Amino acid sequence: MEEVFTVFKASQWCNVSPKTIINWIEQGHISAYKTVGGHRRIKRSDLEAFMKKQGIPIPEAEVKAERKKILVVDDDAIIVETIVQALEEDENDYEVISASDGFEAGLQVNHFKPDLLILDIMMPDIKGYEVCRKIKSHEDTKDTKIIVLSAYLDDEKFKKMKEYGADACFSKPLPLPRLKEEVAHLLGLS
Repeated sequence: MEEVFTVFKASQWCNVSPKTIINWIEQGHISAYKTVGGHRRIKRSDLEAFMKKQGIPIPEAEVKAERKKILVVDDDAIIVETIVQALEEDENDYEVISASDGFEAGLQVNHFKPDLLILDIMMPDIKGYEVCRKIKSHEDTKDTKIIVLSAYLDDEKFKKMKEYGADACFSKPLPLPRLKEEVAHLLGLS
């Protein structure tokens, strides 16, 4: 199966900003497709053909850095898509997946082993305090960073979430630039 690049990875290869890659895609210079979640993906062969045509040197050896893994858990598809897209196009090149309910989130925590969890605690089948407590008390996941989201949190509930292991709490509507800063900070990238 052919290697596929994120916008960020393509920007590294071409030594330009992710926004430049997006502009080139939108102008039809680079062939790309969108995932179901609306994220752009570029086949390696298409990127290399573009680079050759433009005289951009193609890197001989790829530097493999371990990508930080993020799991976004929310039952609101628009919020999930917004967060996932913002993080996937971030300069830190995160590997981001999502879950829409507590059951799926539990499976993904065990399978995907995220470095950071962004969790809406007001979902029908999730008890946010319990999720935080379980993750922080289990040996395999105790170092997982947790950012809690909710439209209905006050200072008292924020304090309680932190006692149960949340590393940061945000109220909705979500301040995306602030969330991205906090993600980078918690993952030791800023």
